[in-house]
Amino acid sequence: MSDDPIERAGLGTRFWERKTMAQMSQKEWEALCDGCGKCCLNKLEDEDSGEVALTNVACRLLDDSTCHCSQYPIRHQFIPECIVMTPDNIAEHQYWLPQTCAYRLVYEGRPLEKWHPLISGDPASVHAAGVSVKGKTVPEFEVHEDEWEEHIIEEPI
Repeated sequence: MSDDPIERAGLGTRFWERKTMAQMSQKEWEALCDGCGKCCLNKLEDEDSGEVALTNVACRLLDDSTCHCSQYPIRHQFIPECIVMTPDNIAEHQYWLPQTCAYRLVYEGRPLEKWHPLISGDPASVHAAGVSVKGKTVPEFEVHEDEWEEHIIEEPI
């Protein structure tokens, strides 16, 4: 049995470097997610420049103690506009992803961060590195949308 946690999980070593996104299995695709929770933060897009600003205002389904969606399998029943990132639509949505997002990094041909669980072998490494939203968000029902600009944050957080 391998000592490599990625191989033990049934994922090939550094599969993201050997395969295109379209060639990845669903398990590999899901494994790219580093668990930071930033994709569940509300964002503001400047209509003129197209620049996207990240806020600390979290989707109402985000559990910021785990950085996971509390209703992931059925999230569209609650949030119809939630974007499901796929190899087929990443080109049109990658600008919306956080700067440290593995989907964005792989799409742009850049390496994963050293704290990414696929590199470190530890799912908690994203939190230990301080780049997740764990404990750093405000629920969207507590902040009126007109006040989101006051909650813009810089990346990485």
